[in-house]
Amino acid sequence: MITISVVLIVKNEEDVLARCLDSVRAAADEIVIVDTGSTDRTREIAAEYTSALYSFEWMDDFAAARNYAFSLATSEYIMWLDADDVLLEVDQEKLLKLKDDLSPDIDAVSMNYHLAKDEYGRVTSSLRRNRLVKRSRGFRWIGAVHEYLEVYGPSIASDIAVTHASLRHDSDRNLRIYEKRLAAGETFNARDTFYYANELKDHSQYEQAIIQYAKFLLGGEGWVEDNISACAKLSDCYSALGNDDMMLHYALISFRYGTPLPEFCCRIGYWHLQKKAYDTAAYWYQAALSTPKSAQTWSLRNDQCATWLPHLQLCVCYDRLGDHQRAYMHNEKAREYRPNDASVLHNKKYLEEILFPERREIRPVEQTNKMSI
Repeated sequence: MITISVVLIVKNEEDVLARCLDSVRAAADEIVIVDTGSTDRTREIAAEYTSALYSFEWMDDFAAARNYAFSLATSEYIMWLDADDVLLEVDQEKLLKLKDDLSPDIDAVSMNYHLAKDEYGRVTSSLRRNRLVKRSRGFRWIGAVHEYLEVYGPSIASDIAVTHASLRHDSDRNLRIYEKRLAAGETFNARDTFYYANELKDHSQYEQAIIQYAKFLLGGEGWVEDNISACAKLSDCYSALGNDDMMLHYALISFRYGTPLPEFCCRIGYWHLQKKAYDTAAYWYQAALSTPKSAQTWSLRNDQCATWLPHLQLCVCYDRLGDHQRAYMHNEKAREYRPNDASVLHNKKYLEEILFPERREIRPVEQTNKMSI
């Protein structure tokens, strides 16, 4: 059995810290908490779980804080979390099993990171992160903002999931850090450029975000996952600005970087649907459902684009093409995922009235305009 140090950096997390620590307490041989300047009850709560409570002077550098926290761990392996993360009961059990079974030859374990769920509890947004690493390898965090843990050597991809369950967020903090660095004359590398563009987009500064994303892609130095993500976000920016042709352009540009992903197939399908090219739109929505789905992807995934969304839009396409049987079939597939969705229920009633003549009050089917990835 391996030993695990669970490591966190925190600041003003009194509302979520106990929840996080309760979820990993059984698996942790040691809990290390580094406080970066809390003014609430965070330190008091942390002291209930560990004596390994330290302070770190905040310097607008997440990697520096995380590297300091890692340096304080003493167990064989280090598992990092944020205070607003939690392991659900099923994942707590999986972590305990991993602790029993993990070979000491493994240097790193990646885990799923569930970022969002729908009202039915299904994961709608997720990615994969290196989450558990061997302390003796001395792996380091890189990047002042949106930092990443640089690992190498033997690794495994676990099916354990860490669930992000934030109650609040300082939405301006990261943008302030980037702007401060720029004002100091710093030149951004490719990764910083990409994440700076993300912050601009998240603050609805679409024109400036487009400039930074384009700069990032033209530099040709980004990770393939970030290149794909940049294409998606450029599509979003142009869509927000009402430029659907450029939205389509960057959806197609994404194909340079690998197999077409469901998100982009849905974007292309939506463009053709708006042009009333229903056959072509149906082709792309079918492609979204047929795209290979890798559980090991490190890119941000929008699972809606591989499940209910293309089915709902295929219902629209086939209704417009007069194939109501196929429209009904796809709406029923969408209903498996979203049984109480108003559009799905509307379509069900409408199509049943067509397919069963004794029913009346026929109204056109409803499509969705939810295309932000």
